[in-house]
Amino acid sequence: MTVKISHTPELQAFFQQVSGAGSSQGSPRAKQILLRLVSELARVLEDLEVTDDELWGAVDYVNRLGASNEAGLLVAGLGIEHFLDLLHDARDARQGNTGGTPRTIEGPLYVAGSPLSQGEARMDDGSEEGVATPLFIRGVVRDIEGKPVAGALVDLWHANTQGTYSYFDSSQSDYNLRRRIVTDAQGRYRARSIVPSGYGCNPAGPTQECLDLLGRHGQRPAHIHYFISAAGYRHLTTQINLSGEKYLWDDFAFATRDGLVGQVVFSEAGAAEQAAGVSGRFAELEFDFQLQPAAVPAEQQRSNRPRALQSA
Repeated sequence: MTVKISHTPELQAFFQQVSGAGSSQGSPRAKQILLRLVSELARVLEDLEVTDDELWGAVDYVNRLGASNEAGLLVAGLGIEHFLDLLHDARDARQGNTGGTPRTIEGPLYVAGSPLSQGEARMDDGSEEGVATPLFIRGVVRDIEGKPVAGALVDLWHANTQGTYSYFDSSQSDYNLRRRIVTDAQGRYRARSIVPSGYGCNPAGPTQECLDLLGRHGQRPAHIHYFISAAGYRHLTTQINLSGEKYLWDDFAFATRDGLVGQVVFSEAGAAEQAAGVSGRFAELEFDFQLQPAAVPAEQQRSNRPRALQSA
């Protein structure tokens, strides 16, 4: 039986050296993670007989992925971000933390610092008026027992009718379709926006290049992202995927989950909508959220994932 070279004591000692195990400097946690990564990669190279051309082609791909700023997109597309949600769900189940609105992926398109409103806000800048369908979003933030949570911060963002997001799409105004809304005394939030479009990965980008090799599409259904936070409650990262979408249950980013489908109702504008400046067809989406109590203060905060910040 041939012993795999990557499994030998000599190579394991080499990987220890590579990861800085013999140095008192650096981060012990980084060393631990890198040792595991290098060891596993070596086994992949050996076990699957990866060629030099395949390896250096992958290195070139990583360079192009970083240059395109699509690494966060690929993490979602390969299911890694969804796997993090499954890990958190499993830990919650072991600890008896059940109930509340399901979490799902954040995605790579959040921008910090959007305008803050009390109770309600208009999210769109009017640039797609006559093209987009007006959308009225409303709901209530509650605790596990169903009591409204006043003063909760509802931070929401979504794409326009072309499937693009402000900041990342320079043709849109700052913070278009991005708002933060503080719930009122009854835990309610309300927003006027437009019905977003689903979208796909850049067909010429490295994420779609990878998906093509896997025989997969890169399409997402229309959806609305949410961060919801309140003092004493666990921060919730989630998104609502809109009903009736072709890719609702075939989202390349694996974000659709039971309990996170929003029913969009279309109607013709009546007197109340016309008084608000809406004519013709409009849509309504009502979605309530339930927050779990925070066991420790750190649970009230979102992760320190690097995020975009609109320049002044």
